[in-house]
Amino acid sequence: MYKITHTGFFGDRERRFCLTDPMLAELERITGLGVGALYFQFVNLAYPANVLTDVIRLGLIGGGADPEEAKRLCETYAANRPLSEVFPLAFDVMEARWSGVDAKDEGTKAAAASGDLGASLSVAA
Repeated sequence: MYKITHTGFFGDRERRFCLTDPMLAELERITGLGVGALYFQFVNLAYPANVLTDVIRLGLIGGGADPEEAKRLCETYAANRPLSEVFPLAFDVMEARWSGVDAKDEGTKAAAASGDLGASLSVAA
């Protein structure tokens, strides 16, 4: 089963990121591009730098973060950082929406990140 939520480390812990339909519509509105054009830019490394933090911020909000917290996290952990640090997370969030994330793989990653080897083994089985 595939889902569109990516779980990844950002700032100080694992967080959920999801470009829900409303967040995707907002991303399209603020960039002036459709999701296909945005994804094409990501794959071809032809994106405007500000789009990276927009994807992360909107992904945080779609994943359940308060909009003010999402803004603060992006200002603290994504602004003024090398793009090579910010791009992988933004791409993973966009890729989760584009291609989906295998729920089984996400459960295994989450269990491994929490140090729960038993849960990791039961999810992987």
